[in-house]
Amino acid sequence: MLATKGSRGLTRVFKRLLTLAAGFACALTLAAAPAYAQTLQTVRDRGFLICGATNPLPGFAQQDTEGRWSGFDVDLCRAIAAAVFGDPNKIEFRPLRGESRFAPLQTGMVDVLTRNGPWTEQRDTLYGVSFVGTSFFDGQSFLVPQSIGVVSAFELDNISICVANAGEELERIGEFFFANQASYTEVPYEDVADLSVAYQAGLCQVVSASGRQLQAIRRALPDPSAHRILPERISKEVLGPVVRQGDQQWFNIVRWTLFTLVNAEELGVTALNIDSLLAARTPAVRRLLGVEGDFGTPLGLTPSFMADIIRSVGNYGELYDRHFGPLTGAALLRGQNGLWSNGGLLYAAPVR
Repeated sequence: MLATKGSRGLTRVFKRLLTLAAGFACALTLAAAPAYAQTLQTVRDRGFLICGATNPLPGFAQQDTEGRWSGFDVDLCRAIAAAVFGDPNKIEFRPLRGESRFAPLQTGMVDVLTRNGPWTEQRDTLYGVSFVGTSFFDGQSFLVPQSIGVVSAFELDNISICVANAGEELERIGEFFFANQASYTEVPYEDVADLSVAYQAGLCQVVSASGRQLQAIRRALPDPSAHRILPERISKEVLGPVVRQGDQQWFNIVRWTLFTLVNAEELGVTALNIDSLLAARTPAVRRLLGVEGDFGTPLGLTPSFMADIIRSVGNYGELYDRHFGPLTGAALLRGQNGLWSNGGLLYAAPVR
């Protein structure tokens, strides 16, 4: 059927209204777009990176008498700064008290959280943030004195355990000892800080908490070597950098900073040997160091950004040893945080 002149006019009007409606919707979308969608440019314009981490813990984030921050979390921040600026010192580190702090990230007070509460489905979906990967595998464990001669949680029996009366800690202990047909007496406290006091006072024989909390307690003891954290974990907790949702470029930058650290350890590239390996013939090493291929430009970074990271802070193993190794006086076994090729869980996508 042929269209009449009137119907053609109505069609043109209808199309114009659709065009206007689409344009209005687009304008609304742009107006509602988060102001932090270009985090990389914001960070560069500011001239430094702002990092946060929750509940500062010895080994992860601690401040010296002169106010300088150091630790695993801080070095992750320095690695991101090295990727962005080629300079690991262009950072500002902010400790955030609390188990899970997302508002400072959402409002732009910090650019990235190098450690927050453990990664869960709700934390990854309800608060406008995204976990980019795992930098530390953890879980509830047990701290014991060497004097009781126990090297595995499965040997624990007829003992008293100090534990925080919050969350699922008490429930997990009950399930673990029931499954192993062993006996125990719980000594509950409301605050995690009380666990160390009670343990040192002999009010319990064992402390149960996350491995990172136990490590902090152990480091503060008069003789850390007289105590050990048992290798078993009775819960699953994964920790890692967190960024705001809505900026895929920044998400990728932080993710590939973490992947660079892991890949560097797997390939044997360290802060000490990196310059000598620039002439290596191994394709994987050449790609990692930016000698072959350009993997930085698609991220908005320089082709040498991975080499800048390694040269500045080392590989993952170097970070771990620096903050949890023997020289700290309270060595923490790699365990789950070992490379996948060494029986651990650390695994990174390859550079190619």
